[in-house]
Amino acid sequence: MCSSLRRPGELLALLLLAACGGMDDGSSRRFAETEIGTHVVLLGTGTPNAEPDRSGASLAVVVDGVPYLVDAGPGVVRRAHAARDRGVDALDAPNLAVAFLTHLHSDHTTGLADLIFTPWVLGRERPLALYGPPGTSAMARHLLAAYEPDIRIRVDGLEPANATGYRVEAHDSEPGFVYQDERVRVTAFRVRHGSFEAAYGYRFETADRVVVVSGDAAPSESVVEQCAGCDLLVHEVYSQAGFERREPQWQAYHSQFHTSSLELADIAARSQPHTLVLYHQLLWGSTPEELLREIASGWSGDVRYGRDLDVY
Repeated sequence: MCSSLRRPGELLALLLLAACGGMDDGSSRRFAETEIGTHVVLLGTGTPNAEPDRSGASLAVVVDGVPYLVDAGPGVVRRAHAARDRGVDALDAPNLAVAFLTHLHSDHTTGLADLIFTPWVLGRERPLALYGPPGTSAMARHLLAAYEPDIRIRVDGLEPANATGYRVEAHDSEPGFVYQDERVRVTAFRVRHGSFEAAYGYRFETADRVVVVSGDAAPSESVVEQCAGCDLLVHEVYSQAGFERREPQWQAYHSQFHTSSLELADIAARSQPHTLVLYHQLLWGSTPEELLREIASGWSGDVRYGRDLDVY
């Protein structure tokens, strides 16, 4: 039914989006099914705004029970633990060992120290494998230096901490193929994000799905090219109606750094994902229902308003 919609009227659009699952608060959660196949767990859908019900930007691509994280916003490890408590055993803290950063904005990285140290304290023995744009290695190195007293106390003191799990194998990546193992192949691609010289989206290819994550991005043709009929496109978005209420200086900023609902509808219409998931949503007084209507005005496919701990 969802795929057959053709520019419905405003009220009908809302009703059909709800019927198709766009506003279903529970239909996307399949916590018990994540041991087999590929699933995306939204750990944080938030923005720099200090919203208590949304953690900072982060998600996990779980492939056959193994997690691969994208971004490390505030609260990342605790959100992963919450998902574990709901049945996603893959997100037990010691398993958090591979991560990709889209860019180095603070709302995507202030949880990096948490991701380095908390899983180690809880038993991770592997160093964290970290991939991101230039500057990633320096960020990891400075965090390790900042926490040197903590490391020494834990390794050399009475606490029986291992001497490997706090380490970081950081990689400053260029666009292109960045990671592969027996479960997944990961490609980084450049997106437009204002004055950032290097901001990436990621394409995950597994045996059963192709997942594309935009990161923070203004409209980027690379997203269309990398998705091209992908199974799941996870994309940031802001409300067009909310944007029109913003002050001119903020409009100038957001139009260069982020993607409006109408622009995202065009991206989806041209890239044709099986499912579009919205995250990092900026509403500015609009409602999730209004945002979904804006998307539906330009794209008739399956769209979901992502919330923390949703599973797709």
